Amino acid sequence: MARATIQVRSKGTITLPQSLREKYSVAEGDVYSVVDLGRGALLLSPHASKMAALLDDVARIVVDQGVSLDTLLQALDEEREAYYHERYLEARPIPR
Repeated sequence: MARATIQVRSKGTITLPQSLREKYSVAEGDVYSVVDLGRGALLLSPHASKMAALLDDVARIVVDQGVSLDTLLQALDEEREAYYHERYLEARPIPR
């Protein structure tokens, strides 16, 4: 297990050593959860966005299925149009 010393700066800012940032692909703006383990021990773990995970799944499926960007965009347009009609046009009462 690697060890490093870090210092808490103003406003609680800490800087992770470059070697750890590179090893774990930590980038500016990444979000992490902190768990208090007690006795001053903290666990820092990536807080993965559910949306990012879903988008990764979609990207993997698109590549595996050989779907082109044009086909994907066309399907999204068709779904958006169908949703609009179902949600706003068909649900509207007919004026008398």
